[in-house]
Amino acid sequence: MVTTSALPRPKELQRPRDLRSLTGLRWIAAFVVFGYHLTLFQYFAGGSAAALWYLFAEGVSGVSFFFVLSGFVLAWNAHAGDSAILFWRRRVARIYPVHLVTALLALALGLALVPALFPRSVFGFIANLFLLSSWRSSWWQVGNPVSWSLVVEAFFYLCFPLIFRILAPLRARALYILTAVMVLIVILLGTSNNFVGLPITSNSFPLARLPEFVIGIAVALLVRNGKWHGPGVLVAGLIAVAGYAVELKAPDSFRFAACTIIGFTLVIPALAKFDLSERKSILSGRVMVRLGELSFAFYMIHVIILFTARVFIGYPRLSLFPGLALTAGVFAIALGAALLLNVFVENPGRRLILRKSKRERIDGNPDSLIAQLP
Repeated sequence: MVTTSALPRPKELQRPRDLRSLTGLRWIAAFVVFGYHLTLFQYFAGGSAAALWYLFAEGVSGVSFFFVLSGFVLAWNAHAGDSAILFWRRRVARIYPVHLVTALLALALGLALVPALFPRSVFGFIANLFLLSSWRSSWWQVGNPVSWSLVVEAFFYLCFPLIFRILAPLRARALYILTAVMVLIVILLGTSNNFVGLPITSNSFPLARLPEFVIGIAVALLVRNGKWHGPGVLVAGLIAVAGYAVELKAPDSFRFAACTIIGFTLVIPALAKFDLSERKSILSGRVMVRLGELSFAFYMIHVIILFTARVFIGYPRLSLFPGLALTAGVFAIALGAALLLNVFVENPGRRLILRKSKRERIDGNPDSLIAQLP
């Protein structure tokens, strides 16, 4: 039974507790998602709007980055002797306090001030509270709109002990083959909505996003075992940026993961190896790491802030500098709200849920890279 068995552990490496560059990159991904959502609220007009669109229209693929990163980090930090129950308890402690508070905040605002946040279905909202809503298309964005990806992550967490048990003993060649197959599936799924009449779009259906999570686990095992031989940070980064640029001309169904999955598969282990070499990067600096630690809360609150701001400012469609000033103000409010969530909800909520567990090491390290957004 997966529910009580210990997680196996692959070959150990002498490695730092945190992969700081990945934490910093997490903030970049969260900011790109913010930029994508900003394009939908039309703060800019004319050429400024076009420039914003070219920069952030494909920010929706940032969710794919987090799905791959989630698998990587969980496999990287898997503890010897951990039971599945203990693993699941840590996951609940990591994500649920912020999820609950932002869902209730969205409900309160929907009732009092922001009609767009009012849940379309009572049962859908209840399903969202229990992280089940993305399994039904009509409940996809009920509650906090971005929490659909958290429902997907909850499914990943449920599957992780079994997937890790299966993959951990595999040899490097099998892990490389598995990674290639999963990448191919992600690309093929990009065609599913064009040619197959699915009852729900593959970008939001939890099972359809599972290959991205498996990719993260597989490449983490390769890095942990010293068997990853992919390109370095520069080349991997250029491939990721190229995939992001290609998305601008790709069909809509390819925007969510298909164009960027190769780059994300390469850049995450490349940065991990860079950190293992104990070199410093811009991403591993104190400010970027702190922003990365705030990225989960930022992701969970930023759309609520954007919807609330729209009640007061509508769709302003401003010229460049007034639009930038407005954007900076809304961004500052969202970042401040994320800081409050992190300090007063995320961290104390985690401690509260884990406080009775003598086996828990509540030092921030095992989970320091995990933030589940779109």
